Amino acid sequence: MNNLKKYLDVSPEVQKAIDEGKPIVALESTIISHGMPYPQNVETALHVESVVRENGAVPATIAIIGGKLRVGLTKEEIDHLGKKGLAVTKASRRDIPILAARGEDGATTVAATMIIAALAGVSIFATGGVGGVHRGAETTMDISADLEELAMTPVMVVCAGAKSILDLGLTLEYLETKGVIVIGYQTKELPAFYTRQSGFKVDYELDTPKEIADAFRAKEDLGLKGGMLVTNPIPEQYAMDHDYISASIEKACEEAKSLGIKGKETTPFLLDKIQKITKGSSLAANIQLVYNNAALASKIAVEFCK
Repeated sequence: MNNLKKYLDVSPEVQKAIDEGKPIVALESTIISHGMPYPQNVETALHVESVVRENGAVPATIAIIGGKLRVGLTKEEIDHLGKKGLAVTKASRRDIPILAARGEDGATTVAATMIIAALAGVSIFATGGVGGVHRGAETTMDISADLEELAMTPVMVVCAGAKSILDLGLTLEYLETKGVIVIGYQTKELPAFYTRQSGFKVDYELDTPKEIADAFRAKEDLGLKGGMLVTNPIPEQYAMDHDYISASIEKACEEAKSLGIKGKETTPFLLDKIQKITKGSSLAANIQLVYNNAALASKIAVEFCK
C-alpha cells in the first residue's frame, strides 16, 4: 500500500473531513460522462454535491483523471468530464489499472467508485441505480461487476434499487448468495429505479437513517467483509407508472436484442432508448432519484459519524 500515493489523490477538503471524522458521501462520475447530455450532466453533478452539503456531509465525487484516482473533484474537473462525455472510458474494476498506467481519464461506475472510496477511507456512497443480473443472464452470463464489488468492498451503497432493465429476481438471488444485506428505506419492496414497486421483497425494512447507520456500524465492528445495499424509493411525485415503464423497457430490450447489443454497451443503449420512448420523462425521474439518494446517504453519514 506504500505505492498507493502514486495513484490516489484525495482533495484537501475531503482529506480534512477524513482526518476530522466528518461525514462524507462518495459520488460516481459515470452519470456525468455517460448519464446525460452536456451541460445538464454538469449541472446535475454540481447540484448533487449541493444536496450532500445541505444535509450535513462533504461530497467526494470520484473519477480517474490523467491516471490519478481522484476523490473530490473541482468544478473544472466535473466540467471536463461532462464536456468530454462518451469519449471518457466508462471505468469498472478491470479498467482501473490500465487507465492508471496509461495516465488516462475514466468515469467510475458503482464498482470502481466503491473501490476508490474504500482506498481513501470513505464508507458511504450515493448513486442512482446499481447494476445487476441482466435479462437472459442464464445464457449470456451478463452480470454486473457492481454485485461482486458489493460482496467484497466495505462501502454502503444508497440507490433507488436496481435498474428496471435488469432481471430483479435474479439480482436479489445473486446478492443473497454473496451475503449482501439489501435494506429497504421505509419499504419492504425493492424499488425498481423509475418506479417504487417491483413485486420483490428486500431483506429488511429500516425506517430511519440512524437504524441504517447502526446496522452498518455493527457489520464493520464484526469484521464482516463486503458492503451493504440501501434501496431508497424514488419520491412519489416523480415515480413513473409501473406498467408504462415496464412496456417501454420491453420494447427497448427487444430492439437491443435485434441489434446484437451486448455487455457494457447494453445499459447506456437501453437507458437512452427508454428516455426517447418516454419523451424525456425517464431522465427527469433519474435526476430526481439521484438527489433523493444523495440526501438520504448524507443523513446516514451524519449518523454514522456520531
